[in-house]
Amino acid sequence: MKKQLILAIALLVSAGSFAQKKEIKALEKAVKNSNYAEAKSLVTQLESMEGSMDSKLKDKYYFATAKAFFSNGASSLDDIAKAVENLDKLSTASVDVLQFKQLIENDLITKANDLYTSKEFGKAAGVFESLYNVKKEDQTYLYYAASSALQEQDMDVALKYYLQLNDLGYTGVKTEYTAINKANGKEDILAKETRDKFVKIGTHESPEDRVTESKASEIIRNIALIYAGKGENDKALAAMKKAREANPEDYDLLVSEANLYYKLGDNVKYEELINQALNNDPNNPDLLYNLAVLASDSGDKIKAKEYYTKSLSLKPENVNALTNLAALVLSEEQDLVKLMNSLGTSAADNKKYDELKLKRTDLYKEAVPYLEKVLELKEDSVEVGVTLSNIYSAIGEDAKAKVLREKYSK
Repeated sequence: MKKQLILAIALLVSAGSFAQKKEIKALEKAVKNSNYAEAKSLVTQLESMEGSMDSKLKDKYYFATAKAFFSNGASSLDDIAKAVENLDKLSTASVDVLQFKQLIENDLITKANDLYTSKEFGKAAGVFESLYNVKKEDQTYLYYAASSALQEQDMDVALKYYLQLNDLGYTGVKTEYTAINKANGKEDILAKETRDKFVKIGTHESPEDRVTESKASEIIRNIALIYAGKGENDKALAAMKKAREANPEDYDLLVSEANLYYKLGDNVKYEELINQALNNDPNNPDLLYNLAVLASDSGDKIKAKEYYTKSLSLKPENVNALTNLAALVLSEEQDLVKLMNSLGTSAADNKKYDELKLKRTDLYKEAVPYLEKVLELKEDSVEVGVTLSNIYSAIGEDAKAKVLREKYSK
C-alpha cells in the first residue's frame, strides 16, 4: 500500500509539472505572437501554480509574465510596474533578461522626456519612478521623479521621493568628460572613451574632466521647505538642522536655513544667518538683495537703499533689485505730497511748497535711471513703462513720455 501511495503521489506531481509546463509554453507563445490579452489571462491561471513550480519553471514564468505586462510598450504604468516586479523575482539575469530590461528602460526614457517636455510633470514623475524601479542603481531617475513632482506642485509625492533620495545618500556627483568641438566651437559632453578618441583624431580639443556639483543641499532644502509649506515646522527645522550639523561649511545650506526662517516669519534669525553668510561671502549680490528686502519690509529705508545699491554694483542687471530700488525711492513721494497738501497760501507756505515740489522732482529724477534700465532689460514691463511715462511728463520730458504712452497705454 505504501508503494502504491508513493507512486500515486509521484504521478500526481508529474502530472502537475506537465500541466505547468504546458501552460507556460502557451503563455510564451501568446507573448511571442503579441497576444497580450490572452497572455495576461494565462498569467492569472498560472498564479495558483506558482508555489509548486521548480526554480527553472518559475524563471520562465516570471520572464514571460514580465513580457505580457509590458506588452511591447503599450501598457499602463501599473502594468509596467508588474513587469518590473516579475523581473526582480528572476533567480538569474540572462542576456535576454538584460536586453529586455534595456528595452523597457529605453521606452520609459522616451515617455518620460515627452511628458516632461509637454509639461505633464505629474505623469512624468510616475514614469521616472518606474525607470528607477527598472534600474535601481541609477538613482538619478528618482531625482528626476522628485523634480517633476515638485514642478507639478504635488508636494506629498515630491517629499516621498526626496526623503528616499536623502535616505539613499544620493548626491548626483559624477565626472563629466568634455571637449571643444572644433567644427562649431561648442563644448560637448561625451563618454570618456569617445572624448579621448575624438581628441586623438583631431575633431575636438581642450579636453577636461569636470566633477558636477552635489545635489545633497538641494534635496534637504526641498525637504525642509515642503515640510514648512505643509505647516510641519518642527520637521522642517529638524531636517535643516541635521543637514547643517553634517555639513557646517555648506554655504548653500546656510542660506537655505536662513530662507526657511524667513518663510516661518522669524526675521531676526533670518537676518542673523544671512549676515553670517555675508561674512563668508561679502560680495554676494543675492545676499545683499535679500538683506535689502528684509530692511525694506522692516521700514529701514536707508539700510535697504544701501543694500540695493551695493547689490546692483555687483549685479547691475538684476531687474527685481532695480524695480524695488525705484519703488523705494518713489515711496518717499507720499510724505512730500502730504506736506504739500497741508500747506496754506501764505508767502512762507508758497515758498515751502516750491521747495517740496523741487524735492519731489529730484525723487523722480533719482528713480528714472533704474526704471529705464528695467525697460532696457525687460521691455514687456507694462507697469514700469506707465510709471516712467508719468514721471517723464512730471519732469518735462514730454517727447519721451509720448513714446512710452503710445507703447504702454492700456
